[in-house]
Amino acid sequence: MEFVQVLPMNGGMGNTSYANNSLLQQKVISMTKPIIEEAISNVYCSMSTRSLAIADLGCSSGPNTFFLVSELIEAVDNLCRKLGHQSPEYQVFLNDLPGNDFNTIFESLPSLLKKLSHDQLGPAGSAPCFLSGVPGSFYGRLFPSNSLHFVHSSYSLHWLSQVPKGLESNKGNIYIASTSPPSVLRAYYEQFQRDFLIFLKCRAVELVTGGRMVLTFLGRRSEDPSSKECCYIFELLAIALNDMVSEGLIEEEKMDSFNIPNYTPSPSEVESEAVKEGSFSVVRLEVSEVDWNAYHDDSGFSSSNAFSDGGYNVTKCMRAVAEPLLVAHFGDAIIDEVFRRYRKILSDRLSKEKTRFTNVTISLTKTG
Repeated sequence: MEFVQVLPMNGGMGNTSYANNSLLQQKVISMTKPIIEEAISNVYCSMSTRSLAIADLGCSSGPNTFFLVSELIEAVDNLCRKLGHQSPEYQVFLNDLPGNDFNTIFESLPSLLKKLSHDQLGPAGSAPCFLSGVPGSFYGRLFPSNSLHFVHSSYSLHWLSQVPKGLESNKGNIYIASTSPPSVLRAYYEQFQRDFLIFLKCRAVELVTGGRMVLTFLGRRSEDPSSKECCYIFELLAIALNDMVSEGLIEEEKMDSFNIPNYTPSPSEVESEAVKEGSFSVVRLEVSEVDWNAYHDDSGFSSSNAFSDGGYNVTKCMRAVAEPLLVAHFGDAIIDEVFRRYRKILSDRLSKEKTRFTNVTISLTKTG
């Protein structure tokens, strides 16, 4: 399975698209807003520059892409107004894999520039914001040396560059699970270590000294990589797939050879790799949680515009993310049935349990 071709989220603006099913990811960006604002403000105040070069790595497509851009520009512009400074120009690079739906991003660009022009400079102004798409894997060089001031990535770096090797003993599972042998846990962790170290080395070259990064992972609090907090969502999907195997709808060999290229790290695992690489100092390391069902507010009650079926909401979110991987391995004929069963399983579990994703956010400064 070729990672670069397979992994991008569902494109377009359809019912199962990432663009229309990424409210959870937007909530995570909102939760990390204070960390992002502190970092971008620090960059502006510590550097004498008339332009800021910003990269969003793993931008995907849809409203979240421009939501982040607007938040960053608003933070700097608010600071400039307080200081009596003229706002800088912004060069924003939107990066994702080559198969990402960049067309949807660029079709929405005029509305963003119009909003920025009105919000930041008034009705008569023109937004000093220049956006570019940068297709390519962030597990490699993307930009010239010393060309970036700020790098952001949210809910992208837990995706690995490839399915780890040596998972033959993980039969019946599609990810790390409570029944996975230690060799499987080790293979996933070592792949994460290799990938994240490469990521850090590349960004260390591309960022200017004093540049900042804010990275948010889907992660876990526990030091156990097979803990329920990070693996449960995929264990439930595996139940749906295994049921279809037992009914002869999916070949057992196909099921046994499917594993998801994902690793949800603990805070200490993220920090350890950053320290090991040696080019960054850790400014902040924080953990947060968000409900599986993005339509639940912080009190746990559904918002007024929420669908009544939490399983439906979570299934749509997961389908937007996982469908390309499933189609590439199993074909598209089974997909609707897989997610019909998955929705039923999720609805049952959500009615009985409180389920939350754990997020790990690290803020870094390039020191040299």
